[in-house]
Amino acid sequence: MTKPLNVALVGYGFMGKAHANAYRKVGHFFPELEHRPQLTCLCARDPDKAEKFAETWGVESVESDWRRVVERDDIDVIDICSPNNTHHDLAIAAAEAGKWVLCEKPLAMSTAEAEAMTAAVEKAAVPNMVWFNYRRVPAIALARQLVDEGRTGRPFHYRATYLQDWTIAPDLPQGGQTLWRLDVDVAGSGVTGDLLAHSIDTAMWLNGPIEQVVAATETFVKERVHQATGNAQPVGIDDACMFLARFANGSMGTFESTRYARGRKNYNTFELNGADGSVHFDLEDPQYLDFFEHKLPGTDQKVADHLTGWRRIHATNFEHPYMDHWWVPGCTIGYEHTFINALADFLAGVASSTPAQPDFRCALQTQKVCDAVLKSAHTGEWVTTGVEAE
Repeated sequence: MTKPLNVALVGYGFMGKAHANAYRKVGHFFPELEHRPQLTCLCARDPDKAEKFAETWGVESVESDWRRVVERDDIDVIDICSPNNTHHDLAIAAAEAGKWVLCEKPLAMSTAEAEAMTAAVEKAAVPNMVWFNYRRVPAIALARQLVDEGRTGRPFHYRATYLQDWTIAPDLPQGGQTLWRLDVDVAGSGVTGDLLAHSIDTAMWLNGPIEQVVAATETFVKERVHQATGNAQPVGIDDACMFLARFANGSMGTFESTRYARGRKNYNTFELNGADGSVHFDLEDPQYLDFFEHKLPGTDQKVADHLTGWRRIHATNFEHPYMDHWWVPGCTIGYEHTFINALADFLAGVASSTPAQPDFRCALQTQKVCDAVLKSAHTGEWVTTGVEAE
């Protein structure tokens, strides 16, 4: 028999829609799960938009103050999809009230906030997870499997890019409900927290802790009109960031992110080069993982010269991560399905007492790297991240 799980969704924007879809669909594609999420409450500041969202997604009730939501006895889970500057207070209050806590990335505005949030969920011993959904792309999960199987061998290089182009226009305003990611007081940072947080999480999941970074950032448009006031004011977020990294395993990394790459909409790539093989992934072609095999795992036998070359794996077989829950081989899944996969992992982890990753403590390590990157960009020097060893 399944158990109902009453969920309060905080925020109705892009992420609110992605999460609501996951709650609606997870029981259909992962019927073995013990818990069945119910969209019990939506919390948002704009009552008209909140009511419309609730009607569309079948949410039972609407609140405008998250404090009332946290106090409700009929809520089991608080899912934070609201802007970054709300994460800290909301997560801590939810944990202290004994609610399960899920939170969008980045975890917080700073390492100090992330540490307090992590301490709160751990003190309350409540299940928690951060929605780094790209771990649940089958091809990326397959890359992790190949690394774990020793097919890439000793790592030498890791390189990542995350490129977009949506903020190039100099007359684009900042702030408000739609463009809060350009407002440093709400977002905390620009591409470092919004985009590179994904790249950093993926990198450390595949290749282990990042110990040191040296970085440079740039803000190309220095001043934008703020939607809340109508006045022009300085832009405090980073439009572009690039950094070098040293991993604990001795490998080297390069990371680049920008919202000024004309023609790139969501170009999120990584490549890991090891002694025995390499893997490469591109989110704009997400059903594929590229794999170069130099040596057969567990042996000294090299792949025959006439068979060497990059192999493109269409990650849709039942044997590939997550795909046994979806369609027949050859049929792909998309962006929205990664949230369903993530939620399924979270619920399965609660049932088995094996917490799904990344939890708050894991996401805290990504926050430490983001802060180290921004500090290095300010000082121009190598910065130690303080990331915990695995």
